[in-house]
Amino acid sequence: MLSLILFAILGGGSRADYWRFSVRVQRTVTVQEGLCVLVSCTVSYPRQQWTDDTPAYGYWFEYQPTMTTDLPVATNNQSQNVRTDARGRFELVGSPQNGTCSLLIRDAQMSDRATYFFRIERGTFVRYNFKEDVFSLNVIALTRKPDVYVPETLEPGHQVKAICVFDSDFERCPAPTFSWMGAALSSQETRLTTSHVSVLTLTPRPQDHGTDLTCRVDFSRKGVSAKNTVQLNVAYAPKGLNISISKAKGSALEPQGDGPRLEVQKGQFLRMLCAADSRPPTTLSWALEDRVVSWSQPSGSGGLELILPEVTPGAAGRYTCRAENRLGFLNRTLNLSVQYAPEHLRVMVSQANRTVTENLGNGTALPVLEGQNLRLLCVAHSNPPASLSWARGGQTLHPSQPSDLGVLELPQIQREHEGEFTCHAQNPLGSQHVSLSLSVDSSCTPFAQPLKPEASESSPARSWKAKRESPSQTPPADVNSLQPKDNQKRRHVSHGSPGPGPSHQVPESKNEQEEIHYAALNFPGLRPWETQESQETNSEYAEIRFH
Repeated sequence: MLSLILFAILGGGSRADYWRFSVRVQRTVTVQEGLCVLVSCTVSYPRQQWTDDTPAYGYWFEYQPTMTTDLPVATNNQSQNVRTDARGRFELVGSPQNGTCSLLIRDAQMSDRATYFFRIERGTFVRYNFKEDVFSLNVIALTRKPDVYVPETLEPGHQVKAICVFDSDFERCPAPTFSWMGAALSSQETRLTTSHVSVLTLTPRPQDHGTDLTCRVDFSRKGVSAKNTVQLNVAYAPKGLNISISKAKGSALEPQGDGPRLEVQKGQFLRMLCAADSRPPTTLSWALEDRVVSWSQPSGSGGLELILPEVTPGAAGRYTCRAENRLGFLNRTLNLSVQYAPEHLRVMVSQANRTVTENLGNGTALPVLEGQNLRLLCVAHSNPPASLSWARGGQTLHPSQPSDLGVLELPQIQREHEGEFTCHAQNPLGSQHVSLSLSVDSSCTPFAQPLKPEASESSPARSWKAKRESPSQTPPADVNSLQPKDNQKRRHVSHGSPGPGPSHQVPESKNEQEEIHYAALNFPGLRPWETQESQETNSEYAEIRFH
């Protein structure tokens, strides 16, 4: 045995006539610590002094530059001992008898870094050391990790399989030991492990989203292991719905917070961004009241923007952002309040039991009959609500209804009410006013004149008396003046018909104590009244009753 070792070390069989000996092996082999590697090798030698039945022995030695006695690290010679540190790890898997000399190294260790050469023996002539054809083994730190396969999205409550693979390049490499770690693991999961694959069956829960699942492989030498960790993506309904606001172009978005109300001014720029967290990605939408105004396709990030370049009062309302996926939905509402100065100021006029609504501008003339009741209601669009007040000639009027400052009531209109009435509307953002010019028309108001011959038609009088013959007697409709008989005084009645009317006499009553009461009435612009006796279409009539 010692002679064989010395022969290998001293280069026995390396005489010049052995030029027909050759070996092919890669010069450098690199392997990670704990793993295995196959060093491919082929050998050829002369066919001298051996037959097909002659066994061929191969030996792998660590190359030593100085002469020393040592054992091979691997051999197919069963009677030859090998180094203790290499036993079970270095193996000659080739067949020197068939011209192969490949070396398998398992569980590589840092101490294995060295240069190795091959020796062939067959019969009495073939005994050769290939010291000129060596290879260098380089052992580096372990960086390789197992491959872990988990479905991209896990459904809560549904079983899934996680697979961990640490495949070897060679079937004869030893299988590592697999282990699983993670918060999603429980006593209910099952594991199936083959030589290089481990299959884990588990049932994820919603709270398992974002947790780690680790597969670890351990090798025969203690302390050498590799692992790989993946993060579980468990599907869940939308959560964390947020709205961010920007009130100026180019400004950064700011979270809206928990407040449901947002105030902006008319004409202001407004940008609203809605975003939510969900898996699978959510579909986002914006709605104003019950009308969808914008929506997005499912997206993992970015959110959905709603931009109002110039906010108008019509944009005010309830805005709702909705985030939805197949597992559920989430809503968030924002009440947009648009603030602006008073505008569209108008006055609603109520008189003589009629209501007329008009948009009246400054200086609008408002004719009213004397004695009528007048009610003015001032209305303005503004936000915040405007403070309303009425003024006449620069003097503020007391409101008719303290609870509604926009109402001005003028009962029994008289001529002294004529003049300019102004409604003022004001809030912190501005003011607006509208003025009305009130004129009083008394031409339709009953009046009386004294029954004296010398009295003019313009003399004021409330009533007068005259004798009448019969209570049933009615004077003609078109009367301009009424004359009593003989010693009775002349009395005049003013009528609104154009031109003087015919003069009529009233018969004297038998009882001189009976009196006839008259009143003077003026009827301007009366509506034509068609009767069966008259064919005139433009005639005007009025009725006078005597009491």
